[in-house]
Amino acid sequence: MSITMTLMQGAYIIAGLLFILALAGLSKHETAPNGNKFGIVGMTIALIVTVYAAVAGIDVAPLGKSVGDRAGTGMVGLGLIAGAMAVGAAIGIWRARRVEMTGMPELIALLHSFVGIAAVLVGWNSSYETAEYPAIHDVEVFVGVFIGAVTFTGSIVAYLKLSAKIKSAPLVLPARHWMNLGAIAAFFVMTVIYTLTPHENVMLRQSLLGATTVIALLLGWHLVASIGGGDMPVVVSMLNSYSGWAAAAAGFLLDNDLLIITGALVGSSGAFLSYIMCRAMNRSFISVIAGGFGVESGTSAGDVDYGEHREINAEGAAALLTEARSVVITPGYGMATAQAQYAVAELTRKLRERGIDVRFGIHPVAGRLPGHMNVLLAEAKVPYDIVLEMDEINDDLAATDVVLVIGANDTVNPAAMDDPGSPIAGMPVLRVWEAKDVIVFKRSMATGYAGVQNPLFFKENSQMLFGDAKARVEDILAAL
Repeated sequence: MSITMTLMQGAYIIAGLLFILALAGLSKHETAPNGNKFGIVGMTIALIVTVYAAVAGIDVAPLGKSVGDRAGTGMVGLGLIAGAMAVGAAIGIWRARRVEMTGMPELIALLHSFVGIAAVLVGWNSSYETAEYPAIHDVEVFVGVFIGAVTFTGSIVAYLKLSAKIKSAPLVLPARHWMNLGAIAAFFVMTVIYTLTPHENVMLRQSLLGATTVIALLLGWHLVASIGGGDMPVVVSMLNSYSGWAAAAAGFLLDNDLLIITGALVGSSGAFLSYIMCRAMNRSFISVIAGGFGVESGTSAGDVDYGEHREINAEGAAALLTEARSVVITPGYGMATAQAQYAVAELTRKLRERGIDVRFGIHPVAGRLPGHMNVLLAEAKVPYDIVLEMDEINDDLAATDVVLVIGANDTVNPAAMDDPGSPIAGMPVLRVWEAKDVIVFKRSMATGYAGVQNPLFFKENSQMLFGDAKARVEDILAAL
């Protein structure tokens, strides 16, 4: 192995270590900025080395595989690569500058689709290789295309649901679980046939790969379409895992060990995060990734008469807060939509200056992305030590004087505990109704993202404060 290739392999190892440090840093709020920096440096090294290898015509293969020099693409190739990177960077910067924090979940879902389609294209390109490869290469092609296609269409559906371009309610087709199992069985059968088919039989091999691509595209669409809105944060996390495995599969096809390492890191961390979220939501991990397998759709309970709700104004809310000794704020996606985090942070500061104990209760799926609310509150400079997870705050709610529910709905819905027929039945929720008084900030009495009415709004200790969350919090600040 030449000195150049040794240096490039070393650079890939350094980049891989930086990616591991990035994941470790992102595990805590305090170290997240450094984690991002490690990731940026690692990706910069990886890009420079990869572009150099492509232009110079150097194969950087994993240990045990042949490596060497080949005819490079020179300045023409460099120009093409630089042009593609410039176009991608321009689009990425444009979208990053325009997207609001509330739009991050659907943007991330859309980005996952790009990884998926890239894996499909790499797999198809590798299928046209004329060199003699071992049979495992054919398996790599099929697996890469299948995972990539599932990720692509699944991510597109997640994007459409999160951006409200299609309904969040689950798609329930007859025999839907058998359809999913049939698609997976067909994939395994065609993989075996494809591997055993001689390379000279191009027509059959390409037909098998084409059929698998179509089946995987349909399977990805159906898997995510069959999952309800309440479980979409888990789905986004799972699609992140799929995109990692798709990248790893592409790494095997391209003989790029850094891509394999990176894909495996993303795939395993995304799967573990999804598992943690499923446990927090009392959901079956297998059920979610299998398109709601074994889960019935439930009922929306929209026609149940819970009685009349009560309303309160900003002055009344300010009076309750002034008399309180302890306050818990439970934010939801509505707070992000109204961009009320800065006003909420100012309200928190003023209440704490009065000697009132103020804490935040964060549900695992508050918002539509894991950690969504934590990022918003950190952005508004809310102290980390008063931002608590659901399990840490739930037992204290019964002794709390006032709970402010700001833009949350399904995560504080008692129907999850009381109504076995509800689509969110069994999902742990913040038991805010146990507090002395509850003030719910909401634009209207409409149902939440899961399409379920919330009995909390009609309880005797609950009062509704209607309007834009940011404006209402500012009104309370003025009244204080």
